[in-house]
Amino acid sequence: MKRLLWILPAVAAVCAAQSAETRQARAKRVVDEAIQALGGPAFMQMEDRVETGRSYSFDNGKLYGTILTTIYTRYLKPVPGKVEMLEKDAYGKQDESSSGLLFTMDGYWDYTFHGARPMDDQRIANYQDSVLHNIFYILRQRLNEPGMSLYSEGADLWENRPVEIVDITDADNKTVTVYFGKSDKLPVRQTYRRRNPTYGDFDTEATLFAKYHESQGINWPMDIRRDRNSVKIYEMYTDSAEFNTDLKDSVFTLPSKLKKLSKDK
Repeated sequence: MKRLLWILPAVAAVCAAQSAETRQARAKRVVDEAIQALGGPAFMQMEDRVETGRSYSFDNGKLYGTILTTIYTRYLKPVPGKVEMLEKDAYGKQDESSSGLLFTMDGYWDYTFHGARPMDDQRIANYQDSVLHNIFYILRQRLNEPGMSLYSEGADLWENRPVEIVDITDADNKTVTVYFGKSDKLPVRQTYRRRNPTYGDFDTEATLFAKYHESQGINWPMDIRRDRNSVKIYEMYTDSAEFNTDLKDSVFTLPSKLKKLSKDK
């Protein structure tokens, strides 16, 4: 009985401290825990990444195509509000790839063996918007930007899974809502709204992350799915993810022999 009388005040003190936690402080705690779950310093110091697997595209929710995909990513020095990252999405076997997408600081290209075509302005804007509002890019590159704020929406259930929900808002007042697993602390879902250039209203973009795998001290989702207005548009099943492979500049450079095409042809 004496021990119980001693424990009860301690429990009450913990509960009082938790209830006194502000929404901002709770959000920061959840995000800090997520960074640690992703690998802590190993995640934050990740320089490049190579993901290999199979990607699936969908049209009105129906499977449109599937292809072997290798995604090469290299992070650059962060600049507030800017995409400071190189990316190459190569389609087909790694040693035989003749088509894909290339995103560099000098240009954005859609290439095949016929040549490399610059992407149109809207496609570039969509890509940049997607990167800037990707939770992993935010955590790795943007978290300390001026004007970045975190706000907890509290705990909830998502698909019967306990989650902590956090709104992350940047200096342009654009918000990404992220669901973090209550037990493993990892991102499981994110949503944000993007203005539809054709109709002027907003599309809701949602991305789901699953089947995390630890490699080289970094936890990375091996299954990624993207929905637009609750309709599936893309899925990637990753077989392997490697980090800090010292990717060379040549990976993110168009071959000199590849013909450069114009946008309108």
